[in-house]
Amino acid sequence: MPPKKDAGKAQAKKPKEGGSGGKAKKKKWSKGKVRDKLNNLVLFDKATYDKLYKEVPSYKLITPSVVSERLKIRGSLARAALKELESKGLIKKVDAHHAQIIYTRNTKGGDDAEE
Repeated sequence: MPPKKDAGKAQAKKPKEGGSGGKAKKKKWSKGKVRDKLNNLVLFDKATYDKLYKEVPSYKLITPSVVSERLKIRGSLARAALKELESKGLIKKVDAHHAQIIYTRNTKGGDDAEE
């Protein structure tokens, strides 16, 4: 008879382990990440405009987001600036997407010969 009692105790313990029995510690809410507010330029000042013409054509990958981040200008201003650089022949368009346009530096050797 004693072996039967041991088996009964073992069965009584199993449901507790498998189920959600007992009080679990409540998950605390995370504080979340705090981002610094970007204070990007809405219009070009002389220094930034000169930097645009001097540095941007030498970048290997040129997108509005890259230009915006490096020159600390708004995305809309970066898009307009890249259109201007393309019209002057300093950079060339690689691919256009509905949200993002990708440019690359203009190589000195013939542009059409590459493709």
